[in-house]
Amino acid sequence: MSESSDRPPGIGGSRGDAAERPVRDLPSGSDAELLRALHDEHAAALWAFVLHLTGGDKARAEDVVQETLFRAWRRPKVLAQQDSSARGWLFTVARNIVVDDWRAGQRRPTTSVESVPEPLEPDATDTALQSIMVTDALRRLSRDHRAVLLECYFRGCTAGQAATVLGVPVGTVKSRLHYALRALRLILEEMGVVT
Repeated sequence: MSESSDRPPGIGGSRGDAAERPVRDLPSGSDAELLRALHDEHAAALWAFVLHLTGGDKARAEDVVQETLFRAWRRPKVLAQQDSSARGWLFTVARNIVVDDWRAGQRRPTTSVESVPEPLEPDATDTALQSIMVTDALRRLSRDHRAVLLECYFRGCTAGQAATVLGVPVGTVKSRLHYALRALRLILEEMGVVT
């Protein structure tokens, strides 16, 4: 197999290519040399075989070849086998990796639905429950605190407008508003609504 764009860099190259690439996490000495020799001898054929198994997915094929060579490195007996038995072992392991990945995908099928089976409508249950809880909490507030919250939050008045409606100074509205919100939070915490 000649060097082509069908083969990723570093797979199936010449022995000189392997010497130029840094090999990390390999034992020194004979195991490293055996792995380099195994790579140089079988990587091109393994790449072509795996590329066919993955339907031409070059990235996936590269991952499978790397995983296969990594598994060979973890089993030093494979490195010392004769060429034909080492190639058979590599091809079997690569095929098993591809099959295992395919099976894993079958167990986790992805289904797409072109249209939603029924229209999604917002559920009013949460809104109704929140409304009931807030109403109950507001009833527990003092009359003055409830009035200032009603004007400022529910009717949207400014502090000045609320002061005019309630007949109290603006500073009193601001003070009551602060303490009303604090009391409301404490009541909601007691009810288990706010943490």
